[in-house]
Amino acid sequence: MSNIMLKVDSLTKCFGDNTILNGISFDVKAGEVIVVVGPSGCGKSTLLRCINALEPIQGGSIVLEEDTINPPSKNLASLRQKVGMVFQSYDLFPHMTVLKNVMIAPMKVQKRKKEEVEAEALALLDRVGLKDKANSFPRELSGGQKQRVAIVRSLCMHPDLLLFDEVTAALDPEMVREVLDVMLDLAANGRTMIIVTHEMSFAKAIADRVLFLDGGSIVEQGPPEQFFDHPQTERAQRFLHTFEFTAVKAHPALAEE
Repeated sequence: MSNIMLKVDSLTKCFGDNTILNGISFDVKAGEVIVVVGPSGCGKSTLLRCINALEPIQGGSIVLEEDTINPPSKNLASLRQKVGMVFQSYDLFPHMTVLKNVMIAPMKVQKRKKEEVEAEALALLDRVGLKDKANSFPRELSGGQKQRVAIVRSLCMHPDLLLFDEVTAALDPEMVREVLDVMLDLAANGRTMIIVTHEMSFAKAIADRVLFLDGGSIVEQGPPEQFFDHPQTERAQRFLHTFEFTAVKAHPALAEE
């Protein structure tokens, strides 16, 4: 039996006359971590929004475990429960405690018992080092803590596939590491994930496969060792060189090594 969880075939997404995704195709195996990189505006976030049925598509198909993902679908609500998405903006309810933020969807959407959900929520918060913040409100948390709560909220829904859209982009540098550590732990435990990120060192450490998007197309894909150390296309080489140059400018000491 095939272990392919997600199949994206000839995906096309347009906004008016502007084609954002142009015939993209790739598979994701169960337990695989796919990292999507590329310049701003190349369609990375739009790809995730299409997979989570937040955007209608104009061509191709997205199939999750034999179910077609399409916004008009009658079973869209149940499909969305299989896909957890974590945004860079956290989207926590400000008037609810951390614990209630995590518990509300499993109770309201999945109709699970409060006692069961609360026990799981506390266990997950403990796993990411935030059990002591269960009764705090979002305004009392740092950015990194809010992002970890958002990850726990998604995990509590028991999704088959996790999508991460630039989850460290809004964080101060000191807070980035605590969020990335949680994601590395999820990968080590066999979670199936698609991650959009500009953190190249993190991408290299966590990815099973890297997809490089540019101009709405997959320009190159492969294992992280190949992509980062021996990129096959001239476009990928220029992209990676830009990141290396920026890192040296930001940290002049690197230029002396």
